[in-house]
Amino acid sequence: MFDSLSEIVRFADKNLNTAGIKDYSGAKNGLQLENDGQVTRIGAAVDSHIGVVEEAINRGIDLLVVHHGLFWGEVTPFTGTNYRKIQLAIVHNLAIYSAHLPLDLHPKIGNNALLAKALGFKSGKPFFFDKEQYLGGKFEVRTDRDSLTKKLTELLGVKPVVLPHGPEKIRKVGIVSGGAGGELARAVAEGVDTFITGEGPNHTFGQARELGINVFYGGHYATETFGVKALANLLSERFQLPWQFIDIPTGL
Repeated sequence: MFDSLSEIVRFADKNLNTAGIKDYSGAKNGLQLENDGQVTRIGAAVDSHIGVVEEAINRGIDLLVVHHGLFWGEVTPFTGTNYRKIQLAIVHNLAIYSAHLPLDLHPKIGNNALLAKALGFKSGKPFFFDKEQYLGGKFEVRTDRDSLTKKLTELLGVKPVVLPHGPEKIRKVGIVSGGAGGELARAVAEGVDTFITGEGPNHTFGQARELGINVFYGGHYATETFGVKALANLLSERFQLPWQFIDIPTGL
């Protein structure tokens, strides 16, 4: 079945509120590369590096939905590997749609909401105020470090790095997927004893001890597979198109 790329993009942009959510200046949420305007198969991936693009092409995908898009910082010339990646996508009619913070904070199909749901956490409150909005959620729970470690390992497929410097019996958990580990002081200031995120810098081991907080680093990649899968599934149901997840873990 063929569907209009522009129709799918309008639906995704509206659902994710890409125009209203603030992000890093280079993130460029929304359609980043168009194709001939028709879509037959959707692919979902965390990243948009050339390995993902090649795999999408091998699978016959013509719309790739990603969390980490083609653009992040200053303008980068389309030369070298950048040129080869873009050329490959264009030659094979691959459109690329990116949703970064809009797909982290979405209350239903966002990374943080879905990770919390998978952990069985309910009745969350807004958490981690950044860029004039709350990115994550915080939850009242009754668990312990070992139980949470086991649950995260089962859920993410990798054992989290644990900085065990908060209470053994966990009562207040904050969740922000991805690379929020450099903001432990903010997590403590917002009233949690345990912080689940993807990754953080080396100095946070000592900082977590000084602040008295448990930190679970589940992996930047692993904590951000939820949203793109949910978005692709939503688009699949709305437009009656098949979708696949392209799983190329970074191990980070």
